[in-house]
Amino acid sequence: MPSRIPLPEDRPWRVLGLMSGTSADGVDVAAVEVDPRGFEAGRPFRALLGHQATPYPEGLKTLVLAAASNRLAPAELCILQRRLGDHHARAAAELCANLGLKPDLASLHGQTVQHRPAEGATLQLADPYVLVEVLGCPVVWDLRRRDMALGGQGAPLVPLPERWLRGPEPWLALNLGGIANLAYWDGHRLRAWDTGPGMSLLDLAARRWLGLAFDPGGASATGEAHPELLECWLSHPYFQAMPPKSTGREVFGEAWLEAETGRLESLPMADRLATLAAFSAEAVAREAARLKPLAADARGLVSGGGALHGRLRAELASRLPLPLEDDAAFPSGAREAVSWALLGAASALGLPGNLPEVTGAARPVVLGSWVWP
Repeated sequence: MPSRIPLPEDRPWRVLGLMSGTSADGVDVAAVEVDPRGFEAGRPFRALLGHQATPYPEGLKTLVLAAASNRLAPAELCILQRRLGDHHARAAAELCANLGLKPDLASLHGQTVQHRPAEGATLQLADPYVLVEVLGCPVVWDLRRRDMALGGQGAPLVPLPERWLRGPEPWLALNLGGIANLAYWDGHRLRAWDTGPGMSLLDLAARRWLGLAFDPGGASATGEAHPELLECWLSHPYFQAMPPKSTGREVFGEAWLEAETGRLESLPMADRLATLAAFSAEAVAREAARLKPLAADARGLVSGGGALHGRLRAELASRLPLPLEDDAAFPSGAREAVSWALLGAASALGLPGNLPEVTGAARPVVLGSWVWP
């Protein structure tokens, strides 16, 4: 299958995927070997060549969280776009230097600072032109808005790459990033959507009450979960809505935690964090209940930063109908970057990267805009 842009035809492609998730803690860069002829059989992935996680400096992370909370002026958003572009470019260049790699193309997710699917709008920041100049290869970016132009949620987009990566056997994959999402393949049909908060509220609570970027391992979430708060929080309209649906920090972020601070601060510290962990777990469980019955031989897989949170994992284990095992196919943080590399390669071939049955878009469509060196 010929590509729409000048790319090698006699060998696999070397593709970078750059992912900055809703946890807003930095950028993951994955270098992937992709077989462009493998898309027809649904197996384009050949190898992970390398992966690097580059955290945001504290000042940059503070700005990202402020943008997600509607606290940046347009001028500050403008500058943040460039600063994020510089950070992504440095991370990509460092990985390429370490690997001695010249990429054929790069696929840039950018940092989501606003996601408003009800208005058909989303915003991911990171200047792609900086990345093009540093890497000297084509860059595809802004992959979500084409789906939204067709009435879709613009998310989640990784379920299609998950199909390419995981094969034909049934599986349930749970990603516990800032926002949690699930994807379920029963052997015939793929379903996926955001379940609600993953680590967003827990990390914000750690910053507010522990003075830490996150609670390592969930070590401070040792108290009692308060069911009356859970029931109140789970009455939120998001949990009543049917898929397709997606959400972000605009809903489950700083404004939410600020509104609930009074009730949470009436609890002991350990209870506050335990209740927030139970909230994320119960949201996952209630959304997963929409999938019943699960295939008897389905594997349960968990990834993302929340997979390391002991209390959240325990709360999930007590609520879900199948055990969750760590998704060890890729290093922690690499899987979504690998998926984004595959979506970029699909775009280069003129192949759709969305699943209308997942996002709600009117039709499958090629994703992203291209920047040339």
